Amino acid sequence: MAQTTDNAAIAETLKALEIISENAGTSTGLQTSNSGTLITSVSPVDGKDIASVTQTTPEEYEQVVQTAAEAFKVWRVMPAPQRGEVVRQFNEELRRLKEPLGKLVSYEMGKSYQEGLGEVQEMIDICDFAVGLSRQLHGLTMHSERPGHRMYEQYHPLGIVGIISAFNFPVAVWSWNTALAWVCGDVCIWKPSEKTPLTGIACQKIAARVFAKNNLPEGISCLINGDYTVGELMTKDERVPLVSATGSTRMGKQVAQTVGARLGKSLLELGGNNAIIVTPDSDLKMTVIGAVFGAVGTAGQRCTSTRRLIIHESIYDKVKNAIVDAYGQLRIGNPLDENNHVGPVIDKDAVKNYQNALTKVVEEGGKILVEGGVLEGEGYESGCYVKPAIAEAENHYEIVQHETFAPVLYLMKYSGEVENAIELQNGVRQGLSSAIMTNNLREAERFLSVAGSDCGIANVNIGTSGAEIGGAFGGEKETGGGRESGSDAWKVYMRRQTNTINYTTELPLAQGIKFDL
Repeated sequence: MAQTTDNAAIAETLKALEIISENAGTSTGLQTSNSGTLITSVSPVDGKDIASVTQTTPEEYEQVVQTAAEAFKVWRVMPAPQRGEVVRQFNEELRRLKEPLGKLVSYEMGKSYQEGLGEVQEMIDICDFAVGLSRQLHGLTMHSERPGHRMYEQYHPLGIVGIISAFNFPVAVWSWNTALAWVCGDVCIWKPSEKTPLTGIACQKIAARVFAKNNLPEGISCLINGDYTVGELMTKDERVPLVSATGSTRMGKQVAQTVGARLGKSLLELGGNNAIIVTPDSDLKMTVIGAVFGAVGTAGQRCTSTRRLIIHESIYDKVKNAIVDAYGQLRIGNPLDENNHVGPVIDKDAVKNYQNALTKVVEEGGKILVEGGVLEGEGYESGCYVKPAIAEAENHYEIVQHETFAPVLYLMKYSGEVENAIELQNGVRQGLSSAIMTNNLREAERFLSVAGSDCGIANVNIGTSGAEIGGAFGGEKETGGGRESGSDAWKVYMRRQTNTINYTTELPLAQGIKFDL
């Protein structure tokens, strides 16, 4: 049983998304299960319980998988453009419900309302991309060495795609996976973060209405809730050929080992330790905007958040002073108030990690430039509001090498040529996003060259944070190597098949082998 507490501020949003019924009071909720451990969604905005949902039991998981497997038999044979039409209808529902869903994202996760709306817009954008893709799921043909033969490659759907998403983008990353998987002919089972289960329920109900309207099986889109033990049910399940997992590097390594042990496929989007290089030829205003948003947006809880600012020694003080001044203008508070720049971190554990990072950087020899701290008093009752902090540090510090999922920015110097900065940029275990601020064409091209940034994303004169759906999203090294969203990322959701057709009355063998009977 999912039950909402007496929280009138969000009740209308939950009703608009049909998480609770129009005629229900704020103390009654949605029947999701008759068994299982209760998971309570607590808003970091005000510390209030939003609702409780039940954790999926192994027996319920088995029922979900069987339902998905049966739905796949129907969905896979529907022509891809028709599948695209269903995704288009889902897109229309997202457009209609953009404001309440964006508000729920903001309230349950803690990001600003504008970022919540932006996340729903990412869902809309990937659906647009997927609809067009449904008419472009191409293979290729090649010439055969044997006369009268034709060779070609084609792609078929994999089957059940398992999706494990993180709290920081509670709906967008799911849609990156599921919109593409759907048009490819796959069915999806989604385990959202146990910290943001209500956004998962909202999206599942929207999708379920669309599939029901089209007289399609409900198993095309499935939802399971719970902690890592529920996710393990998918990672160990041979009936789930692909598991897409977004989260920490530690979690990703466990998923990779478990899925790999059964020779399944995994798509991993893991940690980042992203840097902006600032050269003497940079534009200071653009640098400040890109660095500050990158460091404090979503309270530093994006996998693409800016963690390190690598500044040439000749302009170090000027850039440092400008960044520090900009931090003095930040407004921290309720993310539903659009006058605020920064909302809360997700929970008290995140607060502890933030505090530990600031303690550790000083212990290792760093210097605090902008003091951190936990905010208290009216409006900060949840205990999850922290001050974005800046510290001078060295790249080799252990805490700098580690990704702290909080608004902590490390400033460091480089000297000499841009190659020295690139070496620092690459000198971490993660490889997601990177950027350089420069008006020097040679520096920009050097950064983008084969000997430049080793990240999956490399930007010039924009920050590390904020990716468009048209490009493939992902990174290298301990970021996991996966690619989601645009470009040809759709191929990971399909199995590749090579076909050869002989249209003669002879049977020549490849490589000229003779086998006469």
